[in-house]
Amino acid sequence: MNLRRWQQEIIDGLPTILKAHKRFIVKAPTGAGKTVLASEIIRQFYTGKKVIVLCHRLVLLEQLEGALGKAHRVQKLNLTKNEEPFTDYDVLLSTSTRAKEILDDAIKLADLIIIDEAHRVSPNGTGYKRILDCFNEHGKDDAHILGLTASPERRTADQRDQLSLAFDAIIDGADMEQLFEEGILVKPRYRPHFIHDLDLGNIDVSCGDFPVAKLAPAIIKSSMISHACTIYLDEREKITPKPVSAWFCPDVTVAETTVEAIQELGLSVELITAQTPIKERMQMLKAHEMGEVECIVSVGVLAEGWDNPHCNIIVHMRPTLSKVLWGQSVGRGLRAAPNKDSCVVIDVSSNWSTFGPVEKLKWSLWSHRGSYMKYKNRFEWIAQQPVDEQQSYYLCDQKLESGLRCSHVYLKNKFEDGGCPACGSLSAIDIHKEQKMDSSINDIGLHRLFFERIPAIYEEMNHHIWRTLGDTAWTGSEKPELIFLTFCKAFALVSGEPSTSDSDFWKLTLEGEAKVRAFLVENRLQIVKAEEMDHAVLVDGLMHGRKIRALQANHGILLCGELFDETSEEELERKYQRALQIIERLAVMGCSSQDNLPYFKARDIIGA
Repeated sequence: MNLRRWQQEIIDGLPTILKAHKRFIVKAPTGAGKTVLASEIIRQFYTGKKVIVLCHRLVLLEQLEGALGKAHRVQKLNLTKNEEPFTDYDVLLSTSTRAKEILDDAIKLADLIIIDEAHRVSPNGTGYKRILDCFNEHGKDDAHILGLTASPERRTADQRDQLSLAFDAIIDGADMEQLFEEGILVKPRYRPHFIHDLDLGNIDVSCGDFPVAKLAPAIIKSSMISHACTIYLDEREKITPKPVSAWFCPDVTVAETTVEAIQELGLSVELITAQTPIKERMQMLKAHEMGEVECIVSVGVLAEGWDNPHCNIIVHMRPTLSKVLWGQSVGRGLRAAPNKDSCVVIDVSSNWSTFGPVEKLKWSLWSHRGSYMKYKNRFEWIAQQPVDEQQSYYLCDQKLESGLRCSHVYLKNKFEDGGCPACGSLSAIDIHKEQKMDSSINDIGLHRLFFERIPAIYEEMNHHIWRTLGDTAWTGSEKPELIFLTFCKAFALVSGEPSTSDSDFWKLTLEGEAKVRAFLVENRLQIVKAEEMDHAVLVDGLMHGRKIRALQANHGILLCGELFDETSEEELERKYQRALQIIERLAVMGCSSQDNLPYFKARDIIGA
């Protein structure tokens, strides 16, 4: 078998990976060939051994059976306890909840467990938790768990439900830019639009995302569907060889309304939901792949495990706080096919301006509430881009003949006369200016301010005075001042050692967080959890502003400044990045004598 470059690199390095890690994830984009990699790993390293392959849905199980059955002796798990596992086959296929007793017996015998769509693994859920516990307690000493996913992150504030508790490392496979260059994937061409009359501001997202029950009516009332159809008509005329599209909707009411709108355009369309029978669904998808059906509208069933390489237009109609959902759904259109040179991504959900292009998404083994609450700002990604004197992101404000505003989001040179790429209008809003995105408060501005102000102030201050007043600074601090001081303490305590992987980064970060929590608990200091981290507090402390008094500001700067003379620039940078993660987590999770986390238990400090 001729493997792709990234697949061969993983195969070549697998013996070293297996020695270093017992449970690991291989991360590679949708369409990169993760299933082929799994099959080759079984062939080269596990021939004659016992392998379990798990996924979370039956439709994925069918696909895995077809892919792996060509080269291996495979068997889908039966639902009854009437057989011993691995009787006349080597590879057992199952969902995470099938025939638990047989699966438990198989885990005890398995040499390798492969988990497809591994971002679905919940270490604190009902399905995978039991599997992980069985593996940890009864699995063979030399057995391994290999996860496969394009998006290794779980959007949850529950610190007992983090991917890092299920896997001890992420092995980076191919990145998307590499696959674009090799022609394995096609580049996305984004067409983002902001729907002015879609009001999401008052929707409660405490559950972790926009609730469908509130989201769907807001979409129906807005011009989103009309916008999507208008934009689609424009883009389908430009695409080659012919338009084949997938439309992602949040619920059936939005999907049905979208189907009606597409039918009014005279285009062929089918609707697929979780209630669509498997046989009927496969027939629809086959017709779509053959080009007999131009548009497939779906609700919650095609974002994972479905592939039609001829799909060249993605229409995203579900605003979300989930990078995983955004990345997975766009990835459905990026597989290469003959005469296909790109995939148009029509985004009327503001997910592009919220998360950014899918090829630039960053993933994390650990998350907290603030890590997704910030995405309530539908321009979050744009807000974090450097403020450029030459270029800015604009929102087209032109009113079209249809009565809709163009609303296209685009980047342009501030001093050129070029208008909106979609409609040509010069009527536009500078998003950075309109949103009042102060560069001193975004990540880039804060970073610059920290590394300019700390050494400058530290050099001029009386170190002895501010060190002597340290206890007073902590005990007399107000809530914003405690946040600033804790950030500075985190910078002082967290390791600046280099990390070679995401898991190494988080191991060192959480060790630092545990030290900071221990300090706070020992000194009877409590951080009350907030909705989000206010980075302006850090700016205020560094600038000697109004929220942070001189005592707390100077003691915090002292804690940081003491390290600048004796620490390399690279180590200072690593400490800063980890300290920022620590204070963001502490701000939204809080810290008290009741903490009981996988990496820190307050009772151990109190009882010491």
